Amino acid sequence: MDQPRTTHTREIEFPVEGLSCAACVGRAERALAAVPGVAGASVNLATRRARVRLDDPAAVTPALAALERAGYPAALASTRLSVEGMTCASCTGRVERALTALPGVTGAAANLATRSVSVTHAPGVSPEALAGAVTRAGYPATAPSDGAPAPAVPDEAAALRRRLILAAVLTLPVFVAEMGGHMIPGFHHWLMHRVDEQVLWLGQMLLTLAVLVGPGRGFFAHGIPALLRGAPEMNSLVALGAGAAFLYSSVVTLAPGLVPPEARHVYFEAAAVIVTLILMGRWLEARARGQAGQAIRRLVELAPATATVLRGGAEVELPVAELVPGDLVRLKPGARVAADGEITEGEGAIDEAMLTGEPVPAVKRPGDPVTGGTVNGPAALTYRVTATGADTALARIVRLVEDAQATKLPVQAMVDRVTRVFVPVVMALAALAFGLWLVFGPGLAPALVAGVAVLIIACPCAMGLAVPVSIMVGTGRGAELGILFRRGDALQRLAEARVVGFDKTGTLTEGRPALVALETEGMDAAEALRLAAAAEAMSEHPLAAAVLAAARDRGLALPQATGVRAAVGQGLSASVEGRAVLIGNAGALTGAGVALTPRLAARAEALAAEAATPVHLAVDGAHVAVLGMADPVRASSAEAVAALHRLGLKVAMISGDVPAAAEAVGRRLGIDDVTGGVLPEGKLEAIRAMGRGSVFVGDGINDAPALAAAETGIALGSGTDVAIEAAEVVLASGDPAGVARAIRLSRAVMRNIRQNLFWAFAYNAALIPVAMGALVPFGGPQLSPVLAAGAMAMSSVFVVTNALRLRRFA
Repeated sequence: MDQPRTTHTREIEFPVEGLSCAACVGRAERALAAVPGVAGASVNLATRRARVRLDDPAAVTPALAALERAGYPAALASTRLSVEGMTCASCTGRVERALTALPGVTGAAANLATRSVSVTHAPGVSPEALAGAVTRAGYPATAPSDGAPAPAVPDEAAALRRRLILAAVLTLPVFVAEMGGHMIPGFHHWLMHRVDEQVLWLGQMLLTLAVLVGPGRGFFAHGIPALLRGAPEMNSLVALGAGAAFLYSSVVTLAPGLVPPEARHVYFEAAAVIVTLILMGRWLEARARGQAGQAIRRLVELAPATATVLRGGAEVELPVAELVPGDLVRLKPGARVAADGEITEGEGAIDEAMLTGEPVPAVKRPGDPVTGGTVNGPAALTYRVTATGADTALARIVRLVEDAQATKLPVQAMVDRVTRVFVPVVMALAALAFGLWLVFGPGLAPALVAGVAVLIIACPCAMGLAVPVSIMVGTGRGAELGILFRRGDALQRLAEARVVGFDKTGTLTEGRPALVALETEGMDAAEALRLAAAAEAMSEHPLAAAVLAAARDRGLALPQATGVRAAVGQGLSASVEGRAVLIGNAGALTGAGVALTPRLAARAEALAAEAATPVHLAVDGAHVAVLGMADPVRASSAEAVAALHRLGLKVAMISGDVPAAAEAVGRRLGIDDVTGGVLPEGKLEAIRAMGRGSVFVGDGINDAPALAAAETGIALGSGTDVAIEAAEVVLASGDPAGVARAIRLSRAVMRNIRQNLFWAFAYNAALIPVAMGALVPFGGPQLSPVLAAGAMAMSSVFVVTNALRLRRFA
């Protein structure tokens, strides 16, 4: 009689967004229930949470996708774990598969360069459970602890250096005893006359055993358990290769009768040198990876340890960690700003190059913001703290860089597919080489050499590092230049850019009106501006601020205006030093009985044609001046457009401003396509019309939809938080000239990745057949396991060193 089949049902719970009524609940439940593998689902409107019972753990991802399509996306959490023991691309694949097998985990991306894994999961899945799954897979993982400082990262390079030195000291006598005769004629003959061969082999065996169980123990501690789990990785190849050479040589030494006389050779030097050379490669790689991560460390170290705070009327030196919003901090000349704040006293220049990439210090006055980590100039300043800790701009930048470095690029998918089967294929090829040499070769010893050489030469380490280390260095260098990639995959998309669209106001222009022209009739220009500014001093109109700013920039002293009166369509009138002043459009002047001067009227029409707003000035009933107001083009905008053209890109401008103003700016900057007078919805249509490779650059709230719709959105760091959140790339300096630099950086990173991938794959494609002995039938050499170990170690070092060249990008 058949036994009833039992089903192991698992249950997960997570928050759901967008629920507003019972109908929403029903739709969400039906969407979940329709997913194969979902045994049942209930959604609670009061708690905004869904509880899902699963027959198949793999149904989690399609269930979440079904909710997304229904319009009720799940609110997922993200956790980053530190992982030990990952040494190659096979390791990262196994870590990811161990995590995605957990119910509630929707995605995992392991990064070999940073020795970490980023996990996207339902909030009900604890970081401890994630770390446990990775640890059970053979890679000890550490979960972040709430409120506790991050554990200190051990100095991997220093530990590897100690192991390397010990391995080299133990290996040197073995290497000299066995290989010295190849370098010094007569050395082997001299040695054999003084030391019995059996005693010499026994000494080599003991020294090699010390190398394997001491500095080389990690290869066996990680590689053999992985092999027994049926998940071999790079450590498994090294353990098999070095272990096979050692065991065979030990049999020859201790029980030579078990081996035919012609095969009685020892390979202790191969086993010892393999471990030493691979340790050397990993030490060099760890040093290089340490240099690759210097960008984040330099950012973190920008914040000073202490600050001088005003408490109870006295200056007190306090740790920065004790600062709270509202504290007044004294900033001494040359000191670093401790936290984000706002200047309250003093005026001086602050060097912000380390955060924005801008070499020219920014002048700060009372009311201006300052950013933690920047450097004060020669003036003493006081500022009020507005943000501390994780809320500061510096902390946000560090998080952005870390998130970008943890992202997998689309190009990584191909690498993952290859490396998933790479190690088992290499083991099969090693077995095949051993068998072929055993059958067709001169004996057991050459067959062992071929099998060990194949195991050692294969290098998924280089494959695993090829992409993430370039991302790590590239995004770090970008942060130093004020280019922040919020998501690493933006690197690849930005490199494929074909057309760049700009918003106008606040992006290519300053975003505020300014006086761009002043024409007078019968009155000095400075006098006309002085009278106009005095009358506008009490006005809140945006154009009034432009007139006042122009007068202040020219150092004009403004008299007091009286009888100020403003009326819509009738301009502004006032009495200044006993003179009647009237400011407004042409209609305001003619309505007040003032005749327009023909020359000034013509100048006003010319200004309007140039997208400037003409403002007329009458004094004592006479038309004396016309002022041109416009949103001035940024000084760097023309060069920004020219730089994009030099990169072979098409440049467009999409603006909500009137077409005449947009076209005037477009003509001035040499922009290819100009679209003006569009609403935010119209911007979306214009972005879609740009086609593949679209990039949009903006700064305002109304730009957020277009930033999200473009293949790559670039927000100016001086823009709104909404725009920055919608973009994939942020230019901290707020300068549009950074767009071309960001595209050049992304192209450099992708070029570097292609070089790394070519080297990693070409290396294995070329040398594995050589290790198998493919050249021997044609008179070529059989590759020694020692040379194979050296080549394998150097391949990873080459990949990391090549990526480090990106640090010189400018």
